[in-house]
Amino acid sequence: MQEQVEEVIEIIRPAIQADGGDITLIGIDEESGVVTVELSGACVSCPASTVTMKAGIERIMKDRVPGVTAVVQPDEGAELGTAVSL
Repeated sequence: MQEQVEEVIEIIRPAIQADGGDITLIGIDEESGVVTVELSGACVSCPASTVTMKAGIERIMKDRVPGVTAVVQPDEGAELGTAVSL
């Protein structure tokens, strides 16, 4: 799965770079099928980056790599963590 995900990222990367951004593979949870990527450059402040992530990157990744269930950014899910009191 790792090799297939990397190949798809290389296919997607030129389109993201054309808009001043980039994409980096952070990791793959092969058990759950979740791929974690980080968008950088212009993508960080772009209001459409969520749409790019879900409607673009995730859709393409699911279509081309069997077993991928979601594509997320490293900070997604941080707000879902549990509260810790000191």
